[in-house]
Amino acid sequence: MSQNASHPPRLATLDLLRLVAALAVVAYHYLFRGAAGEPLMPVAYPEVAGIAIYGYLGVNLFFLISGYVISWSAEGRSWQDFAVARFTRLYPAFLVCMTITFAVLLAAGNVAFPVSLAQFLANIFMFSPALGQPFVDGVYWSIILELVFYFWVMLAVATGVFDRYRLGLIAGMLLVAAINETFLGSGALRMAFVTEFAPWFALGMLAQFVQNRGISNEAALIVAAALVLSLAHMTLTRDWMETHYGVALSNAELIAANIAIVAIFVIALSVSGAVRATAATFAIGGLTYPLYLLHQNIGYVAIGALAPMAGRWLTALAVTAAMIALSWAVWRYVETPLRRTLTTRLTAVVARVAALISRRRRRSPSLLSLASK
Repeated sequence: MSQNASHPPRLATLDLLRLVAALAVVAYHYLFRGAAGEPLMPVAYPEVAGIAIYGYLGVNLFFLISGYVISWSAEGRSWQDFAVARFTRLYPAFLVCMTITFAVLLAAGNVAFPVSLAQFLANIFMFSPALGQPFVDGVYWSIILELVFYFWVMLAVATGVFDRYRLGLIAGMLLVAAINETFLGSGALRMAFVTEFAPWFALGMLAQFVQNRGISNEAALIVAAALVLSLAHMTLTRDWMETHYGVALSNAELIAANIAIVAIFVIALSVSGAVRATAATFAIGGLTYPLYLLHQNIGYVAIGALAPMAGRWLTALAVTAAMIALSWAVWRYVETPLRRTLTTRLTAVVARVAALISRRRRRSPSLLSLASK
């Protein structure tokens, strides 16, 4: 089933960059979001809120990294291998972390974070809003966008478009994104084609393409288009932030932040050869996904409960450290074994199904042979 492909070694700099992105999101939630708009916890951090507000852009950095990694993962693979690899990377950790979050929120009984059995069961399928139930934790919205992106890449791999017409595929992504976000404003298209965040996925894919195949005039033009579109899309959430929180970054601040995000990503790729991948960097990269899934609602509840006794700053630091430790434990002792087991079994199942289909095709006479009789 697998095609021969030579993939570069895991990049330690991207593992470290994942941690930067995850901690930025954690800081945003704990130090800004928790007390903004309708407060989700009884303590605030006004001293650093003006800096912490930038942390939500860690999601953009995640999408940038994802575009690169997924492009790397899909190159030279069959669509079946790609689908198994992506499913086993996302789902086991999601299921474990969602279950932990549900159990903690249920035990805490915090009225700001109600949960129910129906909600838990719907979240098992990840797309819980489609089943009429909210996410157990609001951060899952970005995981859904990742899944949609994976689906389109898988389809491109299956049809051969990914390997043969990569630049055309990326250009098409950007065109749909520009049309929808500039003229149509369709929520359905925004979800179906991840149009709001398409420029960052595209930039990541382009970085991997140029790294492997070199720069061309066509590639340079599409890179420029993706950069311009990413700058334009930075302002899409500004009105939403203003409405919900009464404060938002200015357009100039957002544009500067985006330039910094792309620059940091390019630097991380440029110096990747100077940073050796180790067990520590592998663990850092591994724990960031559970950390992203676990930190928000559990953190709000924990900070709200402990801050009156331990002080808000000590509590924020302690809860952050505890979330990192829990995320590492989930990655090391639960997610990794589950992923390995599931990968082995699903790969075997896919191989058997492919072999069965192949045998049936050989046994069944083709239409051409029937017509010649």
